[in-house]
Amino acid sequence: MTLRCAVLDDYQDVALLLADWSPLAPSVDVRSLNRHLATEDEVVEAVGDCEILVVMRERTPVTASLLARLSRLRLLVTSGMRNASIDLDAAARHGVTVCGTSSGSAPPAELTWALILGLARRVVTENTALREGGPWQSTVGTDLRGSTLALLGLGRIGAQVAGVGRAFGMEVTAWSPNLTDERAAACGAVRAGSLEELLAGGDFVSVHLQLGERSRGLIGVPELRLMRPDAYLVNTSRAAIVDQAALVTALREGWIAGAGADVFDEEPLPASHPLRSAPRFLGLPHLGYVTRDNYTGYYRQAVEDIAAYLEGSPVRLLGVRA
Repeated sequence: MTLRCAVLDDYQDVALLLADWSPLAPSVDVRSLNRHLATEDEVVEAVGDCEILVVMRERTPVTASLLARLSRLRLLVTSGMRNASIDLDAAARHGVTVCGTSSGSAPPAELTWALILGLARRVVTENTALREGGPWQSTVGTDLRGSTLALLGLGRIGAQVAGVGRAFGMEVTAWSPNLTDERAAACGAVRAGSLEELLAGGDFVSVHLQLGERSRGLIGVPELRLMRPDAYLVNTSRAAIVDQAALVTALREGWIAGAGADVFDEEPLPASHPLRSAPRFLGLPHLGYVTRDNYTGYYRQAVEDIAAYLEGSPVRLLGVRA
């Protein structure tokens, strides 16, 4: 019997090119979908015949209700070793094994700097003017050297962002609930005494926390009010850490100088979403992990995960084995 496998949200049509899927033949028939499936009905209609699904990060939520409708599903592979949009308990109840892959920390750290530099030097404004015949120079950039980079979170990604900040000659401060002076010092940063101190002192505040109960909604109206009107907020972590409505208000009313984000409360971002038209906002369509090396690793390890499952010895298991 040939099993059916679908690779979801392959927006760039690269999944079948960046890895060799032939070791799975003829046991598995693999196809990829390059469009986002926005509803459960669309997912069921498109891949309800599949025993294996490969999902890209958290683009397609795999909820308890969806799992109940995917009666043939037996193996779910996700890029990365964490995926908050997969109901692992429900997967176990429905007999679905969930496996992950490794994920590099360099790509999101690099993209963080694309946003910081884009904001600091008004790249989009100046490029748009150049292409459309607008004024030659209309903005004054913000210096990085001598300014303060305030990191909310100092894990693998935050530590890499800190290193680049030091190379630019920035002062680096950091805070998270469990951050120690020793960890901060090892990353070339100074630990702020509180979240409030971090926000009030930062010229560029960059979010690098994992999403959890303590971090959800951590940056809201009071926190944005603490930031200076000439400071910038960047979020390449998870949208839910920053209250999206509060951020829109902060941008429209000038509480902060600007913001950059690569993550949103709904993805793809609806055309009517207020962030699309918010002033001084630099947004990207969740590109943090979208690089050739990262994608190659995802899909090669997805092939390994499927092969190991077929052999009866699943690898890189997430949650409870079904």
